[in-house]
Amino acid sequence: MADLRQILSQGRKRIGVLIGAGGPLSVTVDATGKLDPNGLALIPGVDVLTNRALEKLTGLEATAATAIRASLPAGGNIETILSKVRLLQTALGDTTMHGLDGPGYAALGKAICEAIGAIVGARLPEGRTSYHELVSWVSGTQRAHPVEIFTTNYDLLIESAFEQAKSPYFDGFTGGYQPFFDAVTVAGNDLPPRWSRVWKLHGSLGWKSDNGVVVRSGGTDCAELVYPDHLKYDLTQKQPYSALFERLKRFLLTPDTVLLTTGFSFRDAHICAVLGEALAMNANAAVIALQFRALADEQPARKLAFEHPNLSVYASDAAVIGGIPGPWRLGDLPKNWSEIRSSFWGPRGSGDAFLLGDFSRFCRFCALSYSPDLALPTDMATPVEGSEPAPVSA
Repeated sequence: MADLRQILSQGRKRIGVLIGAGGPLSVTVDATGKLDPNGLALIPGVDVLTNRALEKLTGLEATAATAIRASLPAGGNIETILSKVRLLQTALGDTTMHGLDGPGYAALGKAICEAIGAIVGARLPEGRTSYHELVSWVSGTQRAHPVEIFTTNYDLLIESAFEQAKSPYFDGFTGGYQPFFDAVTVAGNDLPPRWSRVWKLHGSLGWKSDNGVVVRSGGTDCAELVYPDHLKYDLTQKQPYSALFERLKRFLLTPDTVLLTTGFSFRDAHICAVLGEALAMNANAAVIALQFRALADEQPARKLAFEHPNLSVYASDAAVIGGIPGPWRLGDLPKNWSEIRSSFWGPRGSGDAFLLGDFSRFCRFCALSYSPDLALPTDMATPVEGSEPAPVSA
């Protein structure tokens, strides 16, 4: 952890951060949309997202979606439901099933996708969030290489945090009227290091197609998103997605590179394939997976770590490092580290645990990596996934 803190603070290492669906869970709000540590997640997890997306359906579409969900093991989720809707859209033609024919299921799929877009289109609330703290770390020192943020999320939370901090970033688009995707600049490294990179691997709100070209509208269009269904792999082979996945691979193939993953479940087979291939090709690259749950519950991440020793899994109770699993054991503290340890190790549930699998804790740890000494309040709340921790003074 001393080495990781030094890497984060120096600004000399080539660092990337992969943010999964667990990231937005750290921003919790009350019924009025204001920050509230005891509130609900601004953008929900997959189970709540499934329920809220299907609740927006009416008539025969609602009936068909309910029937599909009942036919799936454990009720399925938004990904398995959408996959079955797409299959029925292709297979049925004029035949009717649950009241809808092929075109009817096409309309159902579109309605579900629009509901997803509306839910993930929530705005970043006023006040300091974990996204603001992550941007504070990114822009807090002069860097030899830009920080590259990869995310599977559609929301605009990280972009909002960068813009509120007046910190420049490049997301692959250029232009003023209808910014277009510039694959050449994505593949290169022409911009100065102070420009961070934000790569939306599955697309983003605000992307739309104009005469066959994906442009950024500045709004909340949701037509050009890679939705969670069986067509995900095919869609990511097209531009701009293919260039963004190639950027992830190119980043990991660069010597002396560290990629930190947070809020990512490692259940996306396409991303895991890119990670595995790049790690096998470049032994000098390292991936550190910060996982919220116990190691036994992080099977996809464990599997990849056993196959590639340069991928380490840091779970709440144990880790896989160098391909070897084992429980955490506290070592001797460096000077002035008694409080610093509290920023990544502390009470959770019935005992102490490694805390950086919580996205909010990870962002706070990054933001405070520049501070030589910390003082944490003794009444700091026990963290839960998606919670906003108590303030930390430096």
